[in-house]
Amino acid sequence: MTAIKRIGVVVKPHQPDALETLCRLTVWLVEKGIQLVGVGEIAHEQIKDKTGCVVEIVKDEQLASSVDLILVLGGDGTMIAAARMIGDTEVPVIGVNYGGLGYLAEFPIEELFGALESILAGQYKLQKRVMLAVELWRGAELLTHNRVLNDVVVNKSALARIIEIEAYLDDQFVNMFRADGLIVATPTGSTAYNLSAGGPVIYPSMNAVVITPICPFTLSNRPIVVPDDSKIDVRLMTEKEDVSLTLDGQVGFPLKAGDRIVIRKSRTTFNLVQPPNRNYFDVLRDKLKWGR
Repeated sequence: MTAIKRIGVVVKPHQPDALETLCRLTVWLVEKGIQLVGVGEIAHEQIKDKTGCVVEIVKDEQLASSVDLILVLGGDGTMIAAARMIGDTEVPVIGVNYGGLGYLAEFPIEELFGALESILAGQYKLQKRVMLAVELWRGAELLTHNRVLNDVVVNKSALARIIEIEAYLDDQFVNMFRADGLIVATPTGSTAYNLSAGGPVIYPSMNAVVITPICPFTLSNRPIVVPDDSKIDVRLMTEKEDVSLTLDGQVGFPLKAGDRIVIRKSRTTFNLVQPPNRNYFDVLRDKLKWGR
């Protein structure tokens, strides 16, 4: 990675400790000749009042292309929101969690400055996480295209009846799922909704995607792990039911019968800075309460 001169910061909304951290961070970075760059929700006037330092503000979509590193102050949800800001860049991201360990935000707040010292010295490791490119088609019309880090979910509302979803892998018919919905998850997303729906935990560096039915009508319909370079085509077949497409649990679209969701591996990866003193199983044991 090139020398770090500009660090972007994404902050969890309504996080009272974040402003204090930002004030300290701004002073610390200015002493090292590094500019802090934020997006609109940062209270930069307060930071300026407290520190005398100015935080440059850019639009969300400009952040990744204008910095050498992105620092996320918040939990995994904030990390997922930051992943949508990456665009076509592959800028490294470090996640600092104010609570316990996160699956993505793995650095506790106490380790922030030590971790940044190591990164500035070039002493860090990156893990490239697979992301998925998602297109929603209605006939010949492309309604939206997005990128997800965790999962693509088709599901019915609480009052809708069971729905029918066709799935194809590289244009080969897989199955007609009769279920409450269907999840297509990355290894990163395997510990989210997929896990709750009975899907497997997939190690983050695996080149795989998992297709998991939600509460299937037929109990023999099990999750399927497929290569991540496959094209997955999901089609809603049920009419007159309230069904939606949800991306990373944060962006949603209403669906109609016949809509197609085309999912491919994104050319862009999410490049996560890893703590040197922990491994993935530390987080799993902590989050899943293994052995307790």
